[in-house]
Order: sequence, then structure tokens, then C-alpha cells
Amino acid sequence: MPSSDHIVGIILAGGRSQRFGGGDKGLATVGGRSILSRVIDRFRPQVSRLILNANGDTQRFAQFGLQIVADGDNPELGPLSGLLAGIDWAQEHAPGARVIATVSADVPFLPSDLVERLEVHRNDGVAIAESGGRRHPTIGLWPITTRPTVADALTRGALSVDRLARDLNAVAVSFPMGEIGGTEIDPFFNINTRDDLSAARVLAEKSIEG
Repeated sequence: MPSSDHIVGIILAGGRSQRFGGGDKGLATVGGRSILSRVIDRFRPQVSRLILNANGDTQRFAQFGLQIVADGDNPELGPLSGLLAGIDWAQEHAPGARVIATVSADVPFLPSDLVERLEVHRNDGVAIAESGGRRHPTIGLWPITTRPTVADALTRGALSVDRLARDLNAVAVSFPMGEIGGTEIDPFFNINTRDDLSAARVLAEKSIEG
């Protein structure tokens, strides 16, 4: 198993959750636990240090005990703002870090081998997750050296993470579908809407029953 000593993880929770109806999706509960706590439990063992990208009052996340890093000069412009904030934090506080691992705060069934698989395939560049033929650019590994390209994209208003990944020749690493209680599930099932939240709660109940 490759070492993760040089990898800082950042959970991206700085969005406005407009399709969800506002609020912090990560604080919604699935199977009696917050989505964010599920993401933390799955992601923390895979990285050397873990931080949370979020804007506004940090006290709402105090229970998780993570360093909160807000967007910098480009606030609330989507995941790229969080990625840049994570890179800048790592350069200042984790000088041994060479890579940022990003995940969104709304993926409660995140694979436990995510970082390992991405690291094996990235060839010192960018690697993003893929499942069921669909790319998940907010879930990936980004070398610290990509900072100028990330900053330039934000300055130009080119906010698509997928476009940035393509510009950086990112490797898309395919992950197999999972299974919960006899139901096939995308390992990167993300909660964008209230209907998605209901579906995740059903899956969590099946997991408990199983």
C-alpha cells in the first residue's frame, strides 16, 4: 500500500447547496449519523492530515474537530475555490505535502481505498475518480504544483473542475459499483437533492439490516 504521508485531504463543503434547498448537506443525517461524519470516518485514514473547506460560521462544524479552511480571495466560486484554499493551507502548514486529495461532503459511501487507487494510477499528475462511465472531478488527487493553473482558472472564471482536470490531462481511475443489502450502488453516490437524501437513508437502513 503506497504511503499517504505526503497527501493532505480536504473535504469540500463550501457550496451553497442550492439544489438541496440550502443549508449544509453534510449535517443532514443518514442512518442516524451526519453525512459529514460518514465521509470523515472513511476519508481520514487515507490521508496524513484532514481539513474541511467551509465558509461562514465555523462553529457549526466544531463537533468534528477539524481545521476549517475558508475560501480565499475567490469565495464561493465552487469547488475550485476550495481546492485552491486547500493547496495554500498545505503549503503553509504541511510543508511535506505534495498532493491534495479532495472529496465532496455529500458522498456517504466513499470507498475506503479511494486514495490508494488514485495514487497508484496518477503517474505524478492529477487523478480523478470515475464510476459507471461517469467522471467525478471533485474527487481526486491534485499535486501542489497545479496551484498556478487552479488560480488562473479562478481568475478567468473558468470554474468547471472537469474542464480543469482535462486541461491538466488527469487520469480517470475507474471504481467498481458497490452493493448494499442486495442493491447496486455507485460508490460516489452524492446527495444533491432531498430525494437523494431519502434514497441514501433507505440504503443505510439496508446496510444496518444486512
